[in-house]
This record gives sequence, structure tokens and C-alpha cells, in this order.
Amino acid sequence: MPSIVTERGVVHYETVGRGRPVILLHCWLGSWNNWRDTMEVLSRSFRVHALDFWGFGESSKQPHYEISDYVSMVETFMDRLGIESAPVFGHSMGGSVSLCVALKYPHRVSRAAIVGSPVVGSSLSFWLKVAGKQPFGWLAWNVPFFLPAVMRLYAPWIARDHRRWYRMFIQDINRTTMQAFSYSIGSLAKMDLRPYLHQFTMPVLGIFGRHDNIVNPNQAELVEQMPRGRSVIFEHSRHYPMLDESERFHQVLLEFLQAPA
Repeated sequence: MPSIVTERGVVHYETVGRGRPVILLHCWLGSWNNWRDTMEVLSRSFRVHALDFWGFGESSKQPHYEISDYVSMVETFMDRLGIESAPVFGHSMGGSVSLCVALKYPHRVSRAAIVGSPVVGSSLSFWLKVAGKQPFGWLAWNVPFFLPAVMRLYAPWIARDHRRWYRMFIQDINRTTMQAFSYSIGSLAKMDLRPYLHQFTMPVLGIFGRHDNIVNPNQAELVEQMPRGRSVIFEHSRHYPMLDESERFHQVLLEFLQAPA
């Protein structure tokens, strides 16, 4: 199980393939495992690294779970692996982190892709905003079966292949802390990158599901306002285009990666 040790704890990651590096960042309540299929596809041409954020997956459970903490985590990871610059892609919260990395360290991000990610936190659904409140976090962790039951009911609105998504969710939620659950999504809800759209000088791709009930797909309009931003709407997808329209999803990602800089 590959990992690096930092001052804030262990960062777990998985790596496959050879060639130029690509970094993948997972969603809230997810882990590197969410990218398993994408890693297999991209690894035919690239060396793909998928990280677990602190508080999720196999990474350390430490007390800092703000978006800014994850930005620093990605930079440290790149330093430790000797990655000077790379494409950084992320799903949902992971995509928002990738944008923040690109803003803070533009020389480290050659291009960025976001999948169902908020550019402004107000685009999160009502229930995700509620999840950032401490009483809800306490309820989710201290009432037996509450969170799994709620997510089982909500699953058909998250992904078309909701049974597969739910299996991934159950695996990942058992490795998530209550603090990471609440603090990370609370931090994401406060984020607003609209004043900085003009600073994204690298190519940026936004992928959004037309029927996303987690993040409003109108975030595609903000990506289009970036100097080199473009968006693709997946008409038959919800919050997980990589599951709902996997073949097209991977084709779009590969074309973006292989396009001239």
C-alpha cells in the first residue's frame, strides 16, 4: 500500500501505468477507488496517481479537513514524488481542490479537469449544505444505520448505476471520520472562485451531468468564463458521469489530455 509521510500524517495513494503523470482526486465521502475504471483506461498512456484525502480512504485521520488543507496535501505529494507539473483532475470536491491547486500553484498544474464540481459552493444541493452542520454530522455518526439508510434511498438520484455506487459508498464511508465528513463539505460550501476565473491560464475542462442532483450543472457556465475553459454536458448522467456514461467519459478525458497545450 504506497504512501508518503508528511508532517500532517500519512497520504495513501495508488499508482498504475507508465509515462507522463496524471493526478486524480476523489469526491466527498469517496476514495481513490472511485477512479479505478478511469485509472485502467488512462494507464495505457499515462502514469496515473489517485490519492486519498486526509480523513478518507486509507490516509491519516488528522484534525484538518479544510479545502486549503487538501490543496497543501496535493502540493506535498507532488514534491515527494518529484512531479514538477501534471494534469490534476478531480470529481466533485476533488475537482474543486484541483482548481484551488491550479490557482495557488499555477506552475504545477499543466491542465485541470473537474467532474460535477462546484466552482462556487452555493451550487451544492441543500442536503450537502446541511451535512456541513455539526448536528447533522453527529446524527449521521451516532444513530445506527441512519446514514446508510438515507443514502440507499437517495442513491437513484446520484447515479444511474446506483447499486454499484452504493457498494462503493458503503466501503468508503466506513473509512471516513465524522470530522472529515462535516468539516470538508462545510469548507466546500463556503468556497467561491468566481472572482478568480480570469486567473486560470491553463486549459480547464468541466464535465457535468445534465441531471446532477448534488452539484448544479450550471457550474459549466463558470468554466466557460475561464480564458481556456470549456465544458461538456453529459445528457444521460447524474453526479457520476464516469459510471453513467463511462465510455464517452473516458474518451473526452483522453482527448483533453492528448490535445495540444
